[in-house]
Amino acid sequence: MDRWISTTIGAQATLQRGFDITRKEQRYGPFPVISSGGVSSFHDEPKVKGPGVILGRKGVVGSVYFQRTDYWPHDTTLWVKDFHGNDERFVYYFFCSIADRLADLDVGSANPTLNRNHVHPIQLSWPPLQYQLKVAELLGSLDDKIELNRRMNETLEAMAQAIFRDWFVDFGPTRRKINGANDPVEVMGGLIVDPARALLLAGQFLGFGDDGMPVGWHQKGLDQIADFLNGLALQKFPAGEDADSLPVVKIAELRNGVTDKSGRASRSVPTKYIVKDADFLFSWSGSLLAKFWTGGEGALNQHLFKVSSDEFPAWFYSLWVQHHMAEFQQIAASKATTMGHIQREHLRAAKVVCPPSNALTAMTAVMGPLVERTVHNSIENKALAQTRDLLLPKLISGEILLRDVEDHLEAAQ
Repeated sequence: MDRWISTTIGAQATLQRGFDITRKEQRYGPFPVISSGGVSSFHDEPKVKGPGVILGRKGVVGSVYFQRTDYWPHDTTLWVKDFHGNDERFVYYFFCSIADRLADLDVGSANPTLNRNHVHPIQLSWPPLQYQLKVAELLGSLDDKIELNRRMNETLEAMAQAIFRDWFVDFGPTRRKINGANDPVEVMGGLIVDPARALLLAGQFLGFGDDGMPVGWHQKGLDQIADFLNGLALQKFPAGEDADSLPVVKIAELRNGVTDKSGRASRSVPTKYIVKDADFLFSWSGSLLAKFWTGGEGALNQHLFKVSSDEFPAWFYSLWVQHHMAEFQQIAASKATTMGHIQREHLRAAKVVCPPSNALTAMTAVMGPLVERTVHNSIENKALAQTRDLLLPKLISGEILLRDVEDHLEAAQ
């Protein structure tokens, strides 16, 4: 069959309720237990062979997941029991394209609930398998690149954290020198494998001084190495109906990105309160977290710091903020009578170890590219996701021709 047909969802993807399993019944293993909110745990046996498509049934309605390997669909989900010969990944993208419609089918009172009997009868136009395969390949290539970048960032961030801890917390190179290491790569703990770069860096770590730090190094408060600019009460800068505006960056946006539900502010906010890609933001109240912003231009709301420095590079102050994050979160959690937060005195009390300027320059040649690449990957992922989300409903419905999209993407590469 090479033409689109008029059919129902149930005739193309039959849904089945998932299987209940308690935490007590689970035995840790390689198979994900997928609940309405995503992977919730792992078990030593699966219930369904992959690849599979899973929908949120209870608790989170409108969620859609694709699982390549065997899995256990939890009772809070619906899973595709029969694909009727259709491509599994295309079916996944189809359900993604109607996620909002699925959420509107909620029949729960207190707890959101999706009934498969309300999904199966929905009428739709369905494409032939050859078209499905091409659409799944195109959209899948975007998702695969997003996943590759995400995993690369995990590796880069782990590398940066390992090097930071070795240099600034454990003083590893200095200790290894004292213990007799002479080879520069060995002095640097094997974390810097290029001999020339290892030689340059190893020379920056001398013996220990009387203060217990490497010779020439000194200590400062966190607030002394960077400026922590607190955001504004942006209700004072309302967005006009016709005026160009900025999304308001609050804690929710810092965590999940800008959405249609994000507030808007006028562009008349002072320039220093406009955040841009690669700015380092730190929420000091409520849910404490810090990250490089990659959501485009926005207006900095109160309860968020924009962190910057004229003296120290971004990798340096960002890693020191992250180093003290657990301590800051503990301070915030101890404020039981108010919304958890930290104060500037806590920034002052958080100590930072600063190397001499020539050592910092040599370190930046290593650390700077690691952090810059993670930011680049995150920005690229945002663009890839926007392209996917723009194409998704149009390709699934046949609104745009597949060959036109392929030609456009090929020309853009």
